[in-house]
Amino acid sequence: MSEERQINRRQFLRKTAGAAFGAGILGSGILHRRAYAAPEAAAAAGKQQPKLRKAVVFSMLPESLSVEDQFKLARDVGFEGVEVDPIADPAERATMRAAAEKSGVRIHSIIFGGWGAPLASPDAAVAGRGAAELESALKCAKELGAENVLLVPAIVDAKTRYIEAYERSQKRIRALVPTAEKLGVIITVENVWNNFLLSPIEFARYVDEFKSPYVQAYFDVGNVVAFGWPEDWIRTLGRRIKKVHLKDFKRGPRQFCNLRDGDVDWPEVRKALAEVSYSGYLTAELGGGDEAYLRDLSARMDKIIEGRA
Repeated sequence: MSEERQINRRQFLRKTAGAAFGAGILGSGILHRRAYAAPEAAAAAGKQQPKLRKAVVFSMLPESLSVEDQFKLARDVGFEGVEVDPIADPAERATMRAAAEKSGVRIHSIIFGGWGAPLASPDAAVAGRGAAELESALKCAKELGAENVLLVPAIVDAKTRYIEAYERSQKRIRALVPTAEKLGVIITVENVWNNFLLSPIEFARYVDEFKSPYVQAYFDVGNVVAFGWPEDWIRTLGRRIKKVHLKDFKRGPRQFCNLRDGDVDWPEVRKALAEVSYSGYLTAELGGGDEAYLRDLSARMDKIIEGRA
């Protein structure tokens, strides 16, 4: 990942107040309800709930440690997976993969982002660079054994209209679907503060229109709290959700906070995940810290998984 994209994402995570949200007019279209209907029959039959695995963004681990020791710490405090930035250097990729395999902690996802060169940019050269970087991230994911690449699909601003962001981003993602399919890596579109995909209905429609299992949703719990309810989004997106980010948020001061310290109704979120049969990684995306902080975070995630208030 370029330094610019890393800074953009880290600045976003440090934001605690003052963010403004706009309201969008949703386009029409029929969603495939079968993709997100809650499996009440399975629940009634008493089937075992899908497995949820704890993960952490790799940059949250202490930078003072070696890569091998970072993975070891992640394992020791209870995480089964990590999510990393794209790695350009082959030697660094090899080191990362070897450390992951030795520790037993999987590199399950790549945080590509997309802020630095938006796919929906009106500048064809910028959008082309973004597409090339996304392709490189897909190849990196394949080498590291990751299942998916996280993508911020578009940014709506004064220079990019909403409809333009929608159409341009879909066009450029579609061009990369064959590459994703060949590599066996899924492009996961994330909901983030980019003035785009402002409702769960629109998000679901956007994903459905690709008609490909290689374009799915990466749902961030904390990112919707300022203007919606995470459990509602989960029930609407349903089985389109491939991965989940965990953050918490306080509506009053409009700031992110540690898990279970904000306004997210975690028992209801857990219930919604069970209803849509979500199985896989829950990845904490917060500020980093030392071993004591990470152990506490891991324990908070245990309570979320157990559905505790």
